[in-house]
Amino acid sequence: MIKQSLLLSVTALALASCASTGPGLSGRDALPSSPMMWASGGDADTTRIDNWVATFNDARLAALIDEAVVENPGILSAEARIRAARASARAANAGRLPSVNADLGVTQRETDPGSTTSYGAGLGVSWEADLWGRLAARAQAGVLEYQATDADYEGARLSVAGQVARAWFLLIEARLQTDLAARDVQAKERSLALIERRFGAGVSRSSDVRTFRSALASSQAVLASRQRAQASAARSLEILLGRYPAGAIEHDADLPDFDGLAGIGAPGELLVRRPDLRAAEARLQSVGLQAEIARDALLPSLTLRGTLDTGGADPADIFDIDTYVATAIGSLTAPIFNGGALRAERDRAEAAAEAQLAAYATTVLSAWREAEDAIYADGILAARVEALRDAYEQAAAAEELVIRQYGSGLATVFELLDAQSRRFASEGQYIAARRERATNRVDIYLAIGGSFDAPDLRGVEG
Repeated sequence: MIKQSLLLSVTALALASCASTGPGLSGRDALPSSPMMWASGGDADTTRIDNWVATFNDARLAALIDEAVVENPGILSAEARIRAARASARAANAGRLPSVNADLGVTQRETDPGSTTSYGAGLGVSWEADLWGRLAARAQAGVLEYQATDADYEGARLSVAGQVARAWFLLIEARLQTDLAARDVQAKERSLALIERRFGAGVSRSSDVRTFRSALASSQAVLASRQRAQASAARSLEILLGRYPAGAIEHDADLPDFDGLAGIGAPGELLVRRPDLRAAEARLQSVGLQAEIARDALLPSLTLRGTLDTGGADPADIFDIDTYVATAIGSLTAPIFNGGALRAERDRAEAAAEAQLAAYATTVLSAWREAEDAIYADGILAARVEALRDAYEQAAAAEELVIRQYGSGLATVFELLDAQSRRFASEGQYIAARRERATNRVDIYLAIGGSFDAPDLRGVEG
């Protein structure tokens, strides 16, 4: 019996060694061919930027991103999910190995003459031969899910870095807009003092005084609103850093200026650069393996079991070699009737794989669109910033001219108020456009899956 079991075991191992997990699914086949260069422009140089954070030339921003990728709760959660997925992958692979169990027991029987006590110990081994590669496919699916979760962590890390950069630029803009509102209040106060002096001298009318008092009050209201927005922006950034939202973060930097866009690679590189696309492809392959597992469930399975039992009326009998009893069993099991459940599960898994393939293609197409939108917007925003810079400079020069003309009696109070309002509005739009261009640069680097230098929790032993 033992010789037959050994022969059966060797045969099963040979069959398992020839098994294959199958090719799974490849999302590349569902995608259109991508061009060598971005349709929206960008540098044709294939050299990629190694650290997109450094392109902003802002040491404070780099330090904030370093802090966020270590302290942000979302990052900590993503890193914990990696460890959970790694453990699940180990558990999935364990099904390919033998299962060994031991037991030790004492049995007492009560009869009319008296009672008897027996002692026993046993060792059981069970192993399922992977005839069709089902167990290997399950183990590989676990590895793919781990790889997807690892890519999810990289995506969360990149996303948090982008959120910090956006929040940092929003905070700088909020401070610049607050400073602008404060300067506008001061300009209104100076103009009102001039109008009041002219009114005292009988040169201006009382309506001019009231008009500018109203304008001053409106500017003070705008200043209060900008101060609130600045405090809120500071707290939003502190939340990303894992800090208490006290609104106390320093933000005396200026918005960055930019050169031409370069080092963004080619569209096809997104498939390996963007973490979310790598995660989606790994999950697609995992779903393909799940469909294979469901198909293999319709095939027979071979299980080998062996036991070694010993015991007797005395505890010492457990260690007596003469009492050992060994058994070996090989069983081949095939499903015959289960109400169609296995075939239904096969059909469900195959349909789910097809749906995942279509979803993967949609995800990649959306990623290409995000990148093309952001790259195209870079040139548009550059032209917009230059136009608003010119508009602001012209409005500032016009304001100075009208102020002098009003002092000489050559301009009305409404012309003065209009000149100040135009200068305030144009400068505010210029600041907002600079921030929008900085934010769009961040969007570009996120869209192409740009790399950056910052601490990585995966290298920290917990």
